Amino acid sequence: MASYETFAKIYDEVMDENLYLDWLDFTCRHVRKDQQQVLELACGTGILSVELANLGFNVCGLDLSEDMIELAKKRVDEADEKLAFKTGDMLQLEDKNSFDVVTCYSDSICYMPDEQAVGQVFKGVYDALKEKGTFIFDVHSIHQIEEEFSEYSYHYQTDDFAFLWESYPGEHEFSVEHFLTFFVSDKQGKFERFDELHEERTYEISQYEALLKQAGFNSVKVYADFEDVEPNDASKRWFFVCHK
Repeated sequence: MASYETFAKIYDEVMDENLYLDWLDFTCRHVRKDQQQVLELACGTGILSVELANLGFNVCGLDLSEDMIELAKKRVDEADEKLAFKTGDMLQLEDKNSFDVVTCYSDSICYMPDEQAVGQVFKGVYDALKEKGTFIFDVHSIHQIEEEFSEYSYHYQTDDFAFLWESYPGEHEFSVEHFLTFFVSDKQGKFERFDELHEERTYEISQYEALLKQAGFNSVKVYADFEDVEPNDASKRWFFVCHK
């Protein structure tokens, strides 16, 4: 098995499947029935894109990782005209006035290196949306970064692999560094080690709102933790629903 297939299998296995259904439900609650053209940024292996296509949306999934996209493409039936995947950088979106809806979930915006990059993504999304289009994304709350991820540790193990996740405060305000270690078994039963570092940042809600306004969005609503409720001090994940 190729290494990227191994990693994707691990990511999919350790990921809570209910999260994809929660993202799906949130999306469906906040888009209009006439909004059918969807761009999913940071689509990974395409699980959510497939669910959206199954509901009748025309979906394009985009991800920076060629390996993830290759795996996502395996989910597409040759006769399926409602689903497509492509490799691309959300910092360099080329489509103009093409989509009714753009989504970016799983705190993928938090992987942007700074505020300027976040603003660049917002402007690219704004340009990619049709008039009256909708942009929906989620990010970690400050509470999640500073409290929940403080000295966070998670271990997961099967017969084929072990996964270790350790989190520590990052060098920037409201940032975190995730150290991921994989031990993957080969056909001979020997385990090989792989390490990854994931760096994430978040900002005050007011900063996100200011960047969205600068990009051109005229209406922004903020919710928390997959529910249609306002965030509070204990909210872990903020959801932004933005209209062009």
